[in-house]
Amino acid sequence: MDRSNQTSPVVGFILLGLSAHPKLEKTLFVLILLVYLVILLGNGVLIVVTILDSRLHTPMYFFLGNLSFLDICYTTSSVPLILDSFLTPRKTISFSACLGQMFLSFAMGATECVLLGMMAFDRYVAICNPLRYPVVMSKVACGPMAVGSWAAGITNSVVQTSQAMRLPFCGDNVINHFTCEILAVLKLACADISINVISMVVANVIFLGIPVLFIFVSYVFIIATILRIPSVEGRKKAFSTCSAHLTVVFIFYGTILFMYGKPKSKDPLGADKQDLVDKLTSLFYGVVTPMLNPIIYSLRNKDVKAAVRNLVSQKHLTE
Repeated sequence: MDRSNQTSPVVGFILLGLSAHPKLEKTLFVLILLVYLVILLGNGVLIVVTILDSRLHTPMYFFLGNLSFLDICYTTSSVPLILDSFLTPRKTISFSACLGQMFLSFAMGATECVLLGMMAFDRYVAICNPLRYPVVMSKVACGPMAVGSWAAGITNSVVQTSQAMRLPFCGDNVINHFTCEILAVLKLACADISINVISMVVANVIFLGIPVLFIFVSYVFIIATILRIPSVEGRKKAFSTCSAHLTVVFIFYGTILFMYGKPKSKDPLGADKQDLVDKLTSLFYGVVTPMLNPIIYSLRNKDVKAAVRNLVSQKHLTE
């Protein structure tokens, strides 16, 4: 008999989080709060300088501003919920709030995948076809590319979230996660989720597989072009223009690969430790990566550092 006919529908969920590790929760609360403040400050400063400094009105910094805004939105959709769960004994969330949080985090994650691909294309044109760069990466072209990235991510999230909304939840309502992560939520449905799984596999191919392939091919051409530059100084200068983006790509996709690509432990004791590692890795992906993005671009980019210094000096003069 269908479980949905035996029990009342779920109106809310309990987020398990790190309930089994209360001491770790207190430590992580302070760390995550500090990291979140750094995310807001670092990405906020990047957005401001890319808008105010005319030297940064280029496609590369336009996409960087979009990436910074996306990181603020992504972390804001989940970090306040995580911080609250560290302080609340019973970590509950309503069904509608869970779907809203799921929608935002899914949309931001998919958008970032596409946006990183757009940034790789920008570096490809700049290094491999510099004479055509002003035409190919004009303001008329960059706007639709950014809008398309956001639209694709949001559309994908609408599809996945709407499919999850139609599922009956009538049994277990404990989510073994910090937030309403879609896979953890789907496991609680008291109905066949094969359509949801197939839909997510297709979405992963589109939003993970294709951008990774696109980035890989772009950098094959970029590296081949850089190696043909006769001077060492010229090669170093060309590579420096894309090293920050490449670092961000490695961190972003490397964390995803580590999260979903490693084998699961079959030992019950090992499984408990693995569960803790999985949660901490997910936490790293959710907060540390957005914190590193502005740091990487600031440390490895003279233009950004100069723009920040200029902004700070102007603030001192006005005071």
